[in-house]
Amino acid sequence: MVRIYTRTGDEGDTSLGDGSRVSKSGPRVALYGEVDELNSWLGTCSVALGGLGVEVPGISTADLEFIQSRLFSLGAVLANPGRSAQIAAVPSAEQPFGAGDLESLIDAMDTMLPPLKTFILPGGCSAAATLHLARAVCRRVERQAVSLAETEPIPAGAVTYLNRLSDFLFTAARAANAAAGVKDIPWTETKGEG
Repeated sequence: MVRIYTRTGDEGDTSLGDGSRVSKSGPRVALYGEVDELNSWLGTCSVALGGLGVEVPGISTADLEFIQSRLFSLGAVLANPGRSAQIAAVPSAEQPFGAGDLESLIDAMDTMLPPLKTFILPGGCSAAATLHLARAVCRRVERQAVSLAETEPIPAGAVTYLNRLSDFLFTAARAANAAAGVKDIPWTETKGEG
């Protein structure tokens, strides 16, 4: 078996998928690192949903694992500037990071949830709180993707996919609360001092 450590990044640089070496603080490395963090949070969400003790209609561990695989693929593409440029040039309908599957999952969960009448706070049951945290991380990843896309090519569908993924995580958090019999926490506007 190959050793897990290579010592090639000990000076603060790393190899991209095309073989070029860049600083680990570079925007492309930062973005696929953020995708990796999001993927790890989805693994945590899967564990939290499994520990809920009730099935959450409209979302399964298999759904989360599929999304994790898609995120891993996105990270691999982002780690290769040439591949990112190739996919960026592909017509939208042929983009590998389409959001249709996420929209179907959102729609299925939405039919079982009461309509929102106010903003809600992250929280509720532990699975919902974890899904809300993953949603916040996803929004950060999305912002990083938009920032990188301003200067370097990334797959055109990536930003849309990340945007829809955050919507999915928000809806999944509400579905987890509903399955656990816990109400969403409504936001109450506070008055500022001054």
